[in-house]
Amino acid sequence: MFKLCYFVPESHLDITKQALFDAGAGKIGDYDSCAWQCKGQGQFRPLEGSDPFLGQKGELEVVNEFKVELVCSEEKVQGAIEALKQAHPYEEPAYEVFRLEAF
Repeated sequence: MFKLCYFVPESHLDITKQALFDAGAGKIGDYDSCAWQCKGQGQFRPLEGSDPFLGQKGELEVVNEFKVELVCSEEKVQGAIEALKQAHPYEEPAYEVFRLEAF
């Protein structure tokens, strides 16, 4: 089992979650569409060669974003990551994948 965490602007929060749920992520036992989210701020500076969804090249951008966490089985994690990348508006979405240990 894995935990997938990602950061997304509010405009694409539901779109990305649904793409991940459709790819099989967010299932715990007899429940699906399971996720945890919190609102915060992210920042970045688009560099030369980038094509930013938000902000201007060379200027620091601070954005209200959500951090979303959900679980994903090993056989579904690659497809979930691809679904996230397809649904996410940023050309370089920030995400983390952690292997979980069962006790």
